[in-house]
Amino acid sequence: MTDGAVFRPVRVLLADDQPLLRTGFRMVLGAEDDLDVVGEAGDGAEAVELSRRLLPDVVLMDIRMPRLDGMAATRAIVGARLPVRVLVLTTFEQDDHVVGALRAGATGFLTKDVPAEDLVAAIRTVAAGGAVVAPRVLRRLLDRFAELLPDPAAAPA
Repeated sequence: MTDGAVFRPVRVLLADDQPLLRTGFRMVLGAEDDLDVVGEAGDGAEAVELSRRLLPDVVLMDIRMPRLDGMAATRAIVGARLPVRVLVLTTFEQDDHVVGALRAGATGFLTKDVPAEDLVAAIRTVAAGGAVVAPRVLRRLLDRFAELLPDPAAAPA
């Protein structure tokens, strides 16, 4: 780089209780020059401990894990005010999981059927300070939110 900037890859911690899935994620992310998997956690408690110790840029967090679930782990990481962002990646796209993860402080929510290139893009977005929500999940959230808003066409009470 000619401007004197130092290249630093996005540091990622994988938190999933299924070793085969972590291996797959590591392979996908390892193929990217700007992403570096710095650790793996098999449960939420380990994800919190490794987040404190390794200070990754992004934790790729599963929701359902032993000892401490992904929402509680996310709450602990965010509550500790670590410079770490959490991207929830789960097989479950139930509204209570989405809302729970976002309330816990996650900056992204994707389902595990996301294409690899979208996962990579989401990690980069979250690391840069943005937020990501799977499109079909976002549609449901917007519909729910819209139901709570007053109708501007309705006559004032």
